[in-house]
Amino acid sequence: MSDRITPRRLTTPEFHARVHALNPAIAVFDCDGTLWSPDAGSAFMHWSIDTQLISPGQIAWLQDRYEGYKRGTVSEYDICGEMVQVYRGLPEKILREAAAHFFSDYIEPYIFPELALLISELQHRHCEIWAVSSTNHWVIEEGVRRFNIPARNVLAARVEVDNGIVTDRLVHVPTDEDKVEALRRVGITEGENAPNVVFGNSIHDAAMLSIACGFQAKGAKGEPIGLCGAFPVNPSVALLELATAEGWPVYYPASIRP
Repeated sequence: MSDRITPRRLTTPEFHARVHALNPAIAVFDCDGTLWSPDAGSAFMHWSIDTQLISPGQIAWLQDRYEGYKRGTVSEYDICGEMVQVYRGLPEKILREAAAHFFSDYIEPYIFPELALLISELQHRHCEIWAVSSTNHWVIEEGVRRFNIPARNVLAARVEVDNGIVTDRLVHVPTDEDKVEALRRVGITEGENAPNVVFGNSIHDAAMLSIACGFQAKGAKGEPIGLCGAFPVNPSVALLELATAEGWPVYYPASIRP
């Protein structure tokens, strides 16, 4: 991509002002790379291996699958699901305790304060906030507590739990188009329930970002305004290329601004 053809980069005041100009009633946020800089999903996987939270057999299986993912022989959807299924047989209480310890030590220091402030401002304006992620829900629910987002508003990779024990039966894996499907399941994609603003950092958020341009944005006084509610934050190369094609402005928090 030419250096001369890049999306507009918003400053922090511009970013916040543009979001608030849409007067959003519903806002949807990806998490890894969007609310904090690390990929909490893969980091929790490596942490689980290092701490032997899972058995040697499960470790060997997961490492093999992850190598396949890096080679391109295992899909994004499959690896995200398997990174939750690998905990089958463990008490969910143990997973929640592990997620709390892991997030506090390894992810919380890298939360983007600009996004935390934006979410707080939106909540003060009675905007409904949702978090959608392909990382396991134990880590995401723990993480978004820092943003006062309730667990009921988290759509993340999840398996069924029987009598407090984790199974390998997938409930959903929100990635790519499945992020939109996860929102559709809870009635958030169309009409008055469409998200007014969506935030994501990777090409796997593209489908979700696109739905934020499918409604007629209105200002504080009900007047129509010609702004799209898609906001790439800290975008990957592929998402930056899409943002260029779509004319979406992008935002980089100060700690990772290129």
